[in-house]
Amino acid sequence: MADKEAFKGFVSKNPRLLTYVKKGDMTWQKFYEIYDLYGESDDAWKSYLTPEVETNIKEGVTGFGVGEIVSWLKNINLDSLQEGVNSLQRVVGVLQDLGNKEGSESDTKEEYKPRPIYKHFED
Repeated sequence: MADKEAFKGFVSKNPRLLTYVKKGDMTWQKFYEIYDLYGESDDAWKSYLTPEVETNIKEGVTGFGVGEIVSWLKNINLDSLQEGVNSLQRVVGVLQDLGNKEGSESDTKEEYKPRPIYKHFED
C-alpha cells in the first residue's frame, strides 16, 4: 500500500505523465511498473518527463499541432455541416426579402398631398 501512495505522490509531482495516458501512449499500470522497478530518480523517467516540455513549447508557439488539426478535420460530419450551411442560407434569404420589401414600400408610397379645403368629393 505504501508503494501505491508513493506512486500517487510521484504522479501528482509530475502531471506530464497524464498526457501520455490521455494520448494512449502509456497506461497507469506500465508507469507503476516502471516506478516499482526503478523508483523516482532513475533515467527511465527522462524520456517521459523532459521531452514533453519541448513539444509543449513548440505547440505553444504555433498554436495547434498539425496532428490536432488533422484529427479535428476528420471528426467533422459533412452532412450536418451542409445542413447548417443550408439553413443559414435560408435565414439570410429571408432577411434579404424582408429588407427588400421594406425598401420597396418606401419607394412605392405616394407622398401625402392634403386635399384643398374648397374641393369636396372630386368637384
